[in-house]
Amino acid sequence: MTARLTQIWRFPIKSHGREALTEAQLAPGQTLPWDRHWAVAHEHSDADGSRWVRCNNFSIGTKAPLLAAITARLDEERGVVTLSHPDRPDLTFDPDSEGELLIDWTRGFVPENRAQSARVVRGETRGFTDSEFPSITIGNLSSHRAVEQRVGQPLSVHRWRGNLWFDGGAPWEEFDWMDREVQIGEAVLHVRERTDRCLATHNNPDTGTRDHDVLGALDSWGHRDFTVRAEVVRPGRIAIGDDVRCL
Repeated sequence: MTARLTQIWRFPIKSHGREALTEAQLAPGQTLPWDRHWAVAHEHSDADGSRWVRCNNFSIGTKAPLLAAITARLDEERGVVTLSHPDRPDLTFDPDSEGELLIDWTRGFVPENRAQSARVVRGETRGFTDSEFPSITIGNLSSHRAVEQRVGQPLSVHRWRGNLWFDGGAPWEEFDWMDREVQIGEAVLHVRERTDRCLATHNNPDTGTRDHDVLGALDSWGHRDFTVRAEVVRPGRIAIGDDVRCL
């Protein structure tokens, strides 16, 4: 069976909303366009966007499950983002000049015993991925279904916050792609590492509450990894329906 690209997702503001795409233009050494372009630094962080810093500098789903239920729509021309959440009216704002609106809109989402959201920062040279290199995450729907079977419940793929999803492959075959190149549409990506997982996978993306023990399910395979992180090495357009092929 031929593996095909079935979903493309970007996250304009790290941990604050997901957005579906039908196509994208990939550039060498860059994230998916506009992915994790902004992030929300907390009150104890000195992150300013001028350099990459670890995810513990930001308000993220590991610390604040309610953030998982946010969806996003980005107007690229205007640089304006619209966020939606089941517990809030929609918010449309410019993250570069109106970050305080986001801080106010998410007030109460971060638990009181956690560092509170303080400001929105823009990545000056790259997106705020969790990896030390500008990565794009690739997920295998067959592996996702294997986790669902182990948990015993249907699970949303949004728990993994992955960028690209393919179907038609064998479960876990993506882990065999380490240090190999994968072609998707016109683009080629070099797979560099497996994605280690945290409590954010326990967050229900519809409600923002924690439910199933996804980490426990992963433990049954002897690891806590899901999806792989890759670096674009050849530019090109990708689109839903493209073949996914390990070179």
